[in-house]
Amino acid sequence: MDTPVVLIIFKRPDTTQRVLDAIRQAQPKQLFVIADGPRPERLGEDEQCAKTRSLVEHIDWDCKLYTNYSDTNLGCATRVMSGLNWVFEQVDRAIILEDDCLPHPTFFAFCEDILETYKDDSRVFSVTGQNVQFGQKRGAYSYYFSRYSHCWGWATWKRAWDYFDFEMSLWPKVKEDGVLNWVLDSPIAAERWVKLLDWTYSGQIDSWAYRWSLSGFLQNSLHVIPNENLISNIGFAQASTNTHSRTSKLANIPAKALDQPLIHPPYVVRHADADRFTQAMVYAPKGKKAKLKALARQVTPFLR
Repeated sequence: MDTPVVLIIFKRPDTTQRVLDAIRQAQPKQLFVIADGPRPERLGEDEQCAKTRSLVEHIDWDCKLYTNYSDTNLGCATRVMSGLNWVFEQVDRAIILEDDCLPHPTFFAFCEDILETYKDDSRVFSVTGQNVQFGQKRGAYSYYFSRYSHCWGWATWKRAWDYFDFEMSLWPKVKEDGVLNWVLDSPIAAERWVKLLDWTYSGQIDSWAYRWSLSGFLQNSLHVIPNENLISNIGFAQASTNTHSRTSKLANIPAKALDQPLIHPPYVVRHADADRFTQAMVYAPKGKKAKLKALARQVTPFLR
């Protein structure tokens, strides 16, 4: 595989080994590994980090390995941002996996195909392997377009990452002007995203992904979503950074094969129904009742 692969690791050798085994099947010619440092107040975390990093030393295919390891703990948002900045100083595109995002073997070919197909299309910001439609097919093609940039196994170009604004410098003005009401086709969705982005801007949420979503919103960008789920998140546990509940509907969703060759849609238009469903299932307030209520509020205006 010609496309560089990025692996973001921290302190979980068990899940990291499984993801590395999946990468080994694809045998990329270049592998970039980004690691955050241990937190001194967490007993034994330095040993876990060291054990996780040692796994990378056993790569057994013809591969150019690049490592970017932090001695101190930078936190999720800063470490991913600084690491991907380092990657895109060297390559113009990359496939990105975290240490708990286990890909189906067809994930790599899918990303590589999309990265080449839309390399010069500035409307398209990324491609992901994550599908949260729970079996609902969105159109007759191999994938559809979305406003949402899922980050559990994804890929992008330097041209898109260049828009990433870690400081969220435009957020106060964007909020004041109500820009999200223009970008999102639902006031409920806009209201929810204002809260998520406010919490991120104030530091209550340590998220690079919400910052990346905002960067995409402000460019009116699209993201490619496969019509099969290609990523299983195997990291839901108390020890994880963000995904704690093993009972989450998003935990361990099976990854399935995506048929090759891809059937490309003849147009570049986002699937609004899929986005409304995603908003309710992923970005609405926590809890089953809240999600069902959010889904009803999202969809009902369009059925009148």
